Amino acid sequence: MSEATPPRSTLPRRPLAWLRRRLRSSEIWFIALAVVVGAAAGLLSVFQDLIAHRLQSHLYGFAIDDRLSALPRISPIALLWLPAGGLVLGGLTWVMAKWRPLQLIDVVEANALYGGVLSFRDSFVVCVQTLISNGFGASVGLEAAYAQGGGAIASGLGQRLKLRRQDLRTLVGAGSGAAIGAAFGAPLTGAFYAFEIVIGSYAPSMIAPVAAAALASVLVARLMGAAPYSIQIVVFEAPRAFDYLLYAGLGVVCAVVGIAIMRLVGTAERLVRLTPIPTWMRPAVGGGLLAGLAYLSPQTLSSGHGALHADLATSLGLGALAAILLLKTGASVISLGFGFRGGLFFASLFLGSLVGQIYARLVEITGLPLLLQPENAALVGMGALAVAIVGGPLTMSFLVLETTRDFGVSAATLAASLIASTVVRERFGYSFSTWRLHLRGETIRSARDVGWIRTLTAGRMMRADTATIAASATLAEFRRRFPLGSTSRVILLDDAQRYAGIVVTSSAYLEGPGDDSPVSTLATGADVVLSADMNIEQVMQTFDRTETEELAVTDDSGQVLGLLAEVYVARRYAKELEKVQQGLFGEG
Repeated sequence: MSEATPPRSTLPRRPLAWLRRRLRSSEIWFIALAVVVGAAAGLLSVFQDLIAHRLQSHLYGFAIDDRLSALPRISPIALLWLPAGGLVLGGLTWVMAKWRPLQLIDVVEANALYGGVLSFRDSFVVCVQTLISNGFGASVGLEAAYAQGGGAIASGLGQRLKLRRQDLRTLVGAGSGAAIGAAFGAPLTGAFYAFEIVIGSYAPSMIAPVAAAALASVLVARLMGAAPYSIQIVVFEAPRAFDYLLYAGLGVVCAVVGIAIMRLVGTAERLVRLTPIPTWMRPAVGGGLLAGLAYLSPQTLSSGHGALHADLATSLGLGALAAILLLKTGASVISLGFGFRGGLFFASLFLGSLVGQIYARLVEITGLPLLLQPENAALVGMGALAVAIVGGPLTMSFLVLETTRDFGVSAATLAASLIASTVVRERFGYSFSTWRLHLRGETIRSARDVGWIRTLTAGRMMRADTATIAASATLAEFRRRFPLGSTSRVILLDDAQRYAGIVVTSSAYLEGPGDDSPVSTLATGADVVLSADMNIEQVMQTFDRTETEELAVTDDSGQVLGLLAEVYVARRYAKELEKVQQGLFGEG
């Protein structure tokens, strides 16, 4: 090898390094990367839907063009696949607990806390668990697998290319939204799912890559000949002006129903954990309960896509609609409470359509000169309940718009969705995904990036080279060791070398106590300290509460680790906020 030839090991890295520079400096290149991610996410969505639907068709013996939840009845023998699927899922969960005992991270949590870093292995497990759950007929949708798979592709590629934090979060949102867009054949729905659910914000720098990914995914899905989760509801009459007031009431009803469903899921999970049933057996027990509900009505199975259309086509009465609503709600709560993996995206759409039809029937029987079209009410209820549970008012409104091409019903859906969203935020505060995280001990309420807040701790910000002196020392000794101008504050230590307060150096030179007085008489803040793991938000709250300028950082035993000044914390917080703002507008 000649001296002019670079080492062979460096040759493959040069194209990758060149691409990284292009992605950092050019928005067009980043959009191109988002198109690639969107196309891959669309392919994966089609593949996942094919696997789950063919598995259902094989197990329950229906034609490939039919839907499990639309079957008129299912034989009791076939329903045994539900507990069997629970056993398969429970076995996989047991193996995973031995192999990787850590909690699996979903896309919302990854974007909120970890800057878009998502484990491909964890995502693969989530997708497999969701496919098993839905494929065997549990009352969950595939949307969790779609979003997780699309996000994992984006995160893996973005980490490989060493994208900046904000770019990686945007790409993960684009991948997840693209997968949802491909599943519904609705690019606007996918794009706003990315903005509202996965990224948690809108910004000019995000619009083009997210939209490009959503369009690419839908195009790929159509080229593959995939049948999207279309919601074929015909609007016969546009809503009248007064109808918007009635739909506002429907939004409140959907908010109440959504909160009740989320609380029921949390309660069910807690009660199941209190039982002596082993973790690996819980899905099988839940599958047995689901089999009983499915025997009463197959509409309780899967996500409910087929049942939604079947119920609208047959124009069911009030009693039948209420019964299906209760059965489907129970099936969803049991599925999630007993450990089946999946989402409530489409299930909430189905439940919302039932709530909307029930609401229209109740308005009709009041005897007042009011009338709501059941189809319109179903669409508005569908969007409003989905917003109450999943979140994303614009996401669901665009889903209705792309489904019906009717701006009147879409506007009514947006109005009801905004009311539902406001009531849920005010009275509950969480979407379904963040509620599940709350039950695990997390405090996030959206996918908004708060990871930097958690990583910026008192231990990272503190100044470790602090001046200390024994609390029993005299003022004379203090003045000898710390003349004016040497340091602003000195930390006092007791006989066991534990924190005993802070002394402002200048206070030792004021008229007052004599030279033989202990320096501890000037100490302040002896009962207020910071721990090293407190994040910057908690640190700032402590400064505000105590109205002090500097606080000591100690360990659990009271040993001093360092000193932290309020002015430095405020400056660091402002600097990090500026970085986030620059990233949002593509200026970083």
